[in-house]
Amino acid sequence: MADINPKLVMSLREKTNAGMMDCKRALTEAGGDIDKAESILRQKGIASAGKKASRHAKEGVVISHIQPSGKTGVLVEINCETDFVAKNEIFTKFVKEVTEEVCGAKAENVESLLESPDSKGILFKDEIASKISALGENIVIRRFARFQIRGEGGGLVASYIHLQGKVGVLVEINCGSEATAKQESFRDFVKDITLQIAAAHPTVVTRDEVEASLVESEREIYKAQMIGKPEAIVEKIVDGKMDKFYSTTCLLEQACIKNPDITVKDLLATKEKELSDKIAIARFVRYALGEESGEAPVEEAL
Repeated sequence: MADINPKLVMSLREKTNAGMMDCKRALTEAGGDIDKAESILRQKGIASAGKKASRHAKEGVVISHIQPSGKTGVLVEINCETDFVAKNEIFTKFVKEVTEEVCGAKAENVESLLESPDSKGILFKDEIASKISALGENIVIRRFARFQIRGEGGGLVASYIHLQGKVGVLVEINCGSEATAKQESFRDFVKDITLQIAAAHPTVVTRDEVEASLVESEREIYKAQMIGKPEAIVEKIVDGKMDKFYSTTCLLEQACIKNPDITVKDLLATKEKELSDKIAIARFVRYALGEESGEAPVEEAL
């Protein structure tokens, strides 16, 4: 057996993007011949998959799955390299299966998901590697959010997918009783909220959820715009500008897209009066395909 130099293993890894142990085994089988080792890796599908897995993937789809009970749901972004593959039957079937699996999985983030088995006992990372080889493109489970209604009372987890998977929304809305959650009026309200989030792109439910550092930064920017104005009116002007900031950032303070004369908070109050129950928009996520936001952690009720 040939004595395999670690530098040779590294060279083969850089050339093929295959794993270190795969490279070492291929070099051992090839008697130290790096070209032959590369050929061995390609024959096994390791080198090609490795190269594809290094390519950038920003196409794909945002997809959701809500369990029949309406109490648990997920929103998932799965990326590929081209829109052509995103519309491929193999890819669309795969993302649907993955999303359904994620809904019932216990993984807390993408990393733990990839190392966990699906219902067939196959690791998610191995399922992806198989699809990379079949489709000839890199495939990435970029992020996912999972919401679940728990505890007393009622509520729904709902989703909305816009522009054929370019934008997706997942929302959890709670109410005081299960009877309320079954009312058509409540379900219509939940649907309206998903449409609002998709169209108006809020980042939080209420102003209390805006990070203190962001609030301070915004105030400092507005104050800098007021240089030369009397100190007595600066704070009032800044407060007015902050109200405008909150009206675009905070869901409850946004103007309703269906009726701009009222806010989402007004709509919520009207619905509570109509249904004689307390309603709370607990949380939401909004994914836009390929957006430069970094990988988001899974959102799940404790």
